[in-house]
Amino acid sequence: MNNYKISEEDRNKLLSLIINLTKEEASLKQALRQQGENNRSEKEQIFLELLEVFDTLESLLNFLEYRHEPDDRVWKRLPKSLKSVQTKLLSILEKRQVLKIELSADQPDFTICQVVEREIRPDLAEQTITKIVRQGFTIEDKLLRPMEVITSKQE
Repeated sequence: MNNYKISEEDRNKLLSLIINLTKEEASLKQALRQQGENNRSEKEQIFLELLEVFDTLESLLNFLEYRHEPDDRVWKRLPKSLKSVQTKLLSILEKRQVLKIELSADQPDFTICQVVEREIRPDLAEQTITKIVRQGFTIEDKLLRPMEVITSKQE
């Protein structure tokens, strides 16, 4: 068996280092627990917000399902009701830095757009966006989902 001897000064340095590492470990464990709690809280918040959207849709569907007589007023209000659901969803996304892509031109920007179909439109310039099939989104300046578009072609 080897008997190592260290000086009192080295022993005190090691002891101080062990104490500091133990304190740092405890601090990191506490920070990790706090971060886990924050993540759970944020997750619960998004679910509560999504449940509000669910409630709105459920109410609208129930109203339409149990309405015995078709009412023109209901059908006229339907787009407005659906638009409010869409607005609520966009608000939930925006709170989390998920933003809808806004095009600044009628030509596709291939860094954020994906052409999914072409249609013959001799009245338009080549590659003019004629329809947005699926909206695109970014998250914190990173492309989350490209915008899917239909563009024109001459023939």
